[in-house]
Amino acid sequence: MKISFSTLACPDWTLAQAAAIASSSGYDGIELRFVENEDSLWKLPVFGGAQLPSTKRLLRDSGLVISCVDTSCRFHFPDPKEREHWIEEGVRMADLAAALEAPGIRVFGDTIQLSATRDMTRTWIAESIRCLAEKIAPTGVEVWLETHGDFAGAEETASILSEATTSKAGTLWDPANCYIESQEQPREGAARLGSSIRHMHFKDLLIDQNKWTPVLTGEGNFALQEVQAALGAINYQGFASFEWEKKWHPEIADATVALPHFARWWRENSPR
Repeated sequence: MKISFSTLACPDWTLAQAAAIASSSGYDGIELRFVENEDSLWKLPVFGGAQLPSTKRLLRDSGLVISCVDTSCRFHFPDPKEREHWIEEGVRMADLAAALEAPGIRVFGDTIQLSATRDMTRTWIAESIRCLAEKIAPTGVEVWLETHGDFAGAEETASILSEATTSKAGTLWDPANCYIESQEQPREGAARLGSSIRHMHFKDLLIDQNKWTPVLTGEGNFALQEVQAALGAINYQGFASFEWEKKWHPEIADATVALPHFARWWRENSPR
């Protein structure tokens, strides 16, 4: 299994900085979330126009691929115009993913709004995913729904994908999210989602009653070995992507510490 990391760990870095630490630490790829504090990555000169060939050359020379392009797209909004706005953002991000030869873009469900019901929200999310998948089909890029928010559980995610009725969508499985939101055990989530899992986030947590804290890999009490076993049980062939949420938790260790640490831990603890 190959490893990548999300640039959520280093949101203000340039792509060149992220590529340098990925290469020196032994990663196979990078999952793009924030670069230079921008999440609409298509706006950055490094990902367009005259600079794009140099960017692709940098990745190639560093022995890296883009494992996933993360969007901020959420499809829970009651207003159709708001959902359409995020669909169009997804189209722009999919064009970038195609240019970088990334297989998928990450989207969210995500949170039931005050004026909505669960069933209504599920339908909005499914319809938006289907619409986005149809729009980007010519690029070959898939839509990957992260297990997140009010729809984090595997059953909820599978239900949305079933309602979306498109073969061009899959799951970005985050077992830690599933556990935090619904107490779902990794083996249960992986078994339910199965072959729909296209990408996954790997992270450790220190869980104390109802509180959780992100910690360096191996220093928490989340069931990391169970996650690895669950992936093996479904013959998962995608990336294990380290998600170090420095953007949302500025108090945690710097990326220069956390990223090499994960790569070492993975080499020492991944199944043989």
